[in-house]
Amino acid sequence: MAKRIISQARGHGSGTYRVRRAAFKYRMKYPSHLEGKGRVAKLINSPGHTAPIAKINYDKGVFFIPAFRKMNEGQEINFDSKEVKDGDIMKLGDIPIKTNIYCIESSPGDGGVFIKAGGTSASISKIVGEEIYVMMPSKKEKAFNKNCRAVIGIIAGEGRLEKPFVKAGRRYYLMKTKGKLWPRTSPIKVNVIDHPFGSGRGKNPKRKTAKRNAPPGRRVGHLRPRRTGRKKR
Repeated sequence: MAKRIISQARGHGSGTYRVRRAAFKYRMKYPSHLEGKGRVAKLINSPGHTAPIAKINYDKGVFFIPAFRKMNEGQEINFDSKEVKDGDIMKLGDIPIKTNIYCIESSPGDGGVFIKAGGTSASISKIVGEEIYVMMPSKKEKAFNKNCRAVIGIIAGEGRLEKPFVKAGRRYYLMKTKGKLWPRTSPIKVNVIDHPFGSGRGKNPKRKTAKRNAPPGRRVGHLRPRRTGRKKR
């Protein structure tokens, strides 16, 4: 009897295709109210994140953010200062143009959504009325509310992709910690019982568009696209 195909196994949600909860036990988020100063209590290595995590102590408790480049334990961080310094958490409306920032809130008070991967940063590009335009790492501008908060600086962990894996085993365990599908086999290259596109007879699948109510084993290819084919001008 054949095994279930990967799309079925992932939909079932077994431990093989599920992210380890222990890898994401630190929730990175700003508190709702930040005033005064905080101090970096500890730098933590989290297997589920691409950058070190900083544990910040302040008057009303503790919170976690991605560490910035050259952060030290015991370093002071300002929350409402007008002086721009790496690690300070400020509103976008108070940050000068061309300043590197990360961990940007999508809407005021949501705790930081954008730019949280190791070695990345964005920069303030222009101010138009009540909106602040930020140049993202993709080289596209995005508008934000001036009251959204961000951290000054560049996230630590730059250059992590420059070191080769060397062995397939190392990459296997890295992808496993993040619940990623790896290695990915081309559907046409597998057996016909393992995938709807399987078998090497004629390298083109019979149909790439799955029906809306198709079961998990048949929901492969284009999942109810609005249109297919080349767009005519």
